[in-house]
Amino acid sequence: MITDLDKTTEINESQKSLSIQEIMELIPHRPPFLLIDAVINIIPHESAVGVRNIAIDEPVFTGHFPKRPVYPGVLIIESMAQTAAVLVVESLGDGAKGKLVYFMTIDNARFRKPVMPGDKLLLDVRVQRSRGPVWKFTGEAKVNSQVVAEATYSAMIMDD
Repeated sequence: MITDLDKTTEINESQKSLSIQEIMELIPHRPPFLLIDAVINIIPHESAVGVRNIAIDEPVFTGHFPKRPVYPGVLIIESMAQTAAVLVVESLGDGAKGKLVYFMTIDNARFRKPVMPGDKLLLDVRVQRSRGPVWKFTGEAKVNSQVVAEATYSAMIMDD
């Protein structure tokens, strides 16, 4: 195993990892609203870790906030959701590729610390349960081993 820059998240080479190109084969999100750069440590039906590198040239920083840029909490939650969508599609196989995964609920969202340009956001997503097309997750976002946000949320994968 090699250790990621987070120092607590180990990249398990025996578990599947996906590049941004592979992510775009699974979910329909595209830049500028594709908010994950990679997904590592995928265990189908259980968990995955999304990776998001926060760059200063992201359009959101033009207005949030020009003199002290802070990455919006709602985009952290969306990054968790996109990581979960990749996990759902990976769990269900080829027939689920490209299908939409819609948010249904977001509960107990907490924002602990600001996320700034230059930060590497690690999004630890875990399946709590799934029943048919509905999945429930817990998500925890970390920067430098510190929790910056967390939430419980559910989503539904849609048929065409």
